[in-house]
Amino acid sequence: MKIFPTNVIKEIDAYTIEHEPIASIDLMERAAVALTDAIASRWDDTSTPIVVFAGPGNNGGDALAVARLLADRGYRPQTYLFNIKGSLSADCQANRDRLAQTPAGVGLHEVTTRFAPPRLTKNHVVVDGLFGSGLNKPLNGGLASVVKYLNASPATVVAIDIPSGLMGEDNANNIPAHIVRADLTLTLQQPKLSMLLPDSAAYVGEWDTLDIGLHPDAIAQTATNYSLTELDEMAALVKPRPRFAHKGDFGRALLIAGQQGMAGASVLAAKACLRSGVGLLTVHLPWCNNFIVQTSVPEAMTQIDNDEVCFSMAVDTDPYQAVGIGPGLGQSDKTRQAVYEQIEACQVPMVIDADALNLISQQRSVLNQLPTGSILTPHVGEMERLVGHCKSAYERLQRGRELAMSAGCHIILKGAYTAIISPAGTIRFNPTGNPGMATAGSGDVLTGILLALLAQGYDAGTAAALGVFVHGLAGDAAAHRQGVVGMTAGDIIAALPAVWRGLLGK
Repeated sequence: MKIFPTNVIKEIDAYTIEHEPIASIDLMERAAVALTDAIASRWDDTSTPIVVFAGPGNNGGDALAVARLLADRGYRPQTYLFNIKGSLSADCQANRDRLAQTPAGVGLHEVTTRFAPPRLTKNHVVVDGLFGSGLNKPLNGGLASVVKYLNASPATVVAIDIPSGLMGEDNANNIPAHIVRADLTLTLQQPKLSMLLPDSAAYVGEWDTLDIGLHPDAIAQTATNYSLTELDEMAALVKPRPRFAHKGDFGRALLIAGQQGMAGASVLAAKACLRSGVGLLTVHLPWCNNFIVQTSVPEAMTQIDNDEVCFSMAVDTDPYQAVGIGPGLGQSDKTRQAVYEQIEACQVPMVIDADALNLISQQRSVLNQLPTGSILTPHVGEMERLVGHCKSAYERLQRGRELAMSAGCHIILKGAYTAIISPAGTIRFNPTGNPGMATAGSGDVLTGILLALLAQGYDAGTAAALGVFVHGLAGDAAAHRQGVVGMTAGDIIAALPAVWRGLLGK
């Protein structure tokens, strides 16, 4: 699914109006029907007290149309139209007039000067239609006070398209107190970029996308750097296995992981790699971890480092199709130098995670020596060690994009809606996964999955998108069985075979 910047959405609206063709007021009505359906399906008791807050623009027009349609279905909404400057958009004015001419119009309060707020209780549902995604500066004055009033109320707030006050992309200079904190956001056609960023979680709440029938040609023909991964797209990427295949057909992978006391990172990454289809796996480790790994993962071979307790030497990677490095590796001086030498000498794609990323951040010139097709997998802290402190998630995303393009690698910025950033500058967000995956070893599991895919010959972009998607799906399956509090990284691994089977079946 494509994700468009807010200025582009206006162009797609205009294309739809011209080429469907459809009048703008009728397109607004179509959106209002979808919004009303979504609200009525969740609150099907027509006695539910509903209060609609409408602004002077087209977001307000949507809200006024929703108020009218709810009234047609037997609800009794109270509607507040904020017309402080005495200037409504044409479609907002048209819907104001339509509402005023219906029995529901008795509940319409047009605010031009002083606002006498209604008393909101926990039983109320508030429809937020003050401002939409076109906002480009923080709210202030009286409307900011209205937002504060809404946020202080116990009512359930449903935002139309985007919470009022939240900008569609960068909110670094926004005023948090002047943004509606919605419980549910009903976004139109496509999610907005800022809704996928951690800075916005407190405002967006749960969100759902409503299809309002924007012209498919406009969506298909309009380029964007942003997208959201979809199930069918990922299922189509999984390679079927020929009947006469043998283990050599599915690649040899080398995993460099685990210092003394961190053998578990090696075990988790190795198990995930083997559960993701690799033909042969070798784990390079210090002698102190050899017995643990050979006992825990008998399917893997081991290669012993010269040092008894840490990774201390670059190794020959010619026999392998991919290398994973970093989980539980430690950051000793020996390991630091060995990591730099390993990256410089390696000629096959690498998955670089955890301590290997932290060591690279101490000498960023190493990034220029990454093998073609490599993948970096930082969490937020590791990313900022690589690119510097960022004021917002949007800035972090853009700096990650610059790094991926300059280093010629893929970057997986981990978190809710993990962002997969390509060397071409495109950013794909992943919808799978849950908070239960915020647990020790989850990143090691992802490294193992990615390593297996690279070794099997998937290109880096496919491996990154598919690996993150599968990792999240397995996490969702584990959460379904164990709950988000009780699940561990091992539960994610246990779910991998069923996830792969399901994708192949689909």
